[in-house]
Amino acid sequence: MARTITLAHPADWHGFRASARDCLQAGLAPAQVHWQVAGAAEADLFGATEEDPDHGAHGEAPPPAATAAALPMPRAFVTLCAHAALHREGDRFALLYRALWRMAHEPALRHDPLDPDIARLHRMAAAVRRDIHKMRAFVRFRPVQDGGAEPLHVAWFEPDHFIVQANAAFFVQRFTQMRWAVLTPECSLRWDGGTLQVGPGARRADAPGPDAGEALWLTYYRHTFNPARLKLDMMRREMPTRYWKNLPEAALIGELAQGAAERSGRMVEAPGTVPRRRLAERHGEQPPTSDDR
Repeated sequence: MARTITLAHPADWHGFRASARDCLQAGLAPAQVHWQVAGAAEADLFGATEEDPDHGAHGEAPPPAATAAALPMPRAFVTLCAHAALHREGDRFALLYRALWRMAHEPALRHDPLDPDIARLHRMAAAVRRDIHKMRAFVRFRPVQDGGAEPLHVAWFEPDHFIVQANAAFFVQRFTQMRWAVLTPECSLRWDGGTLQVGPGARRADAPGPDAGEALWLTYYRHTFNPARLKLDMMRREMPTRYWKNLPEAALIGELAQGAAERSGRMVEAPGTVPRRRLAERHGEQPPTSDDR
């Protein structure tokens, strides 16, 4: 008997895990389970069929349910699946259940990292972890007055995958004393200093524009830029250009990079400077002690 599972939202790992456990215990093969997300459950011309040409049962009776229920999954594999579940691939839940089913009935699979399903899960999980890191690195807050005693700091971010709620604990711990909101197209987070709220997605226009503090930051960035350390290829690898439109300092990169060679030349040609301590000793003065400071 085929079964359709509807998950609460695109990042519903906990819902998937509970449903997958039930399906494994019921002995349902991957071809017998169709996964969909609430709000996106549209007719699927390529939905679940009686047979899966790659990993289907091809009409055989499924293995006993007790076998699947009795075999625990390796902790590392569960962690891998939890990350891969946040990927944007539309068939991720079907892939996850197929891998879980195979892991339960093919014990050798846990020692085969080159298996196509396992290798794909690793690639998806790596992409999700990278997206989580990029969100932490490239979120820029701007203060707005919303009637509260303290300003609300609002940021806009466009993730590649469904990683916003997975990153919520990081921002709560990092900015516990600050009222903040992170707006994204998929969903939004808001922290009032004591409670975290998850809301619907937003538009770029809902985020605040530049402020005076941002101008001060750009002045600091411009004056601390070191042209001798500029490596554009490495910069683009660590800070892909798709993030630049939401980073205030990115507007200066082209200008600073264009003049980097000239500034580096001036730095090389400039005469050396003598430390103040040596100047004081040369003129017979005593260098300052800790008591003089």
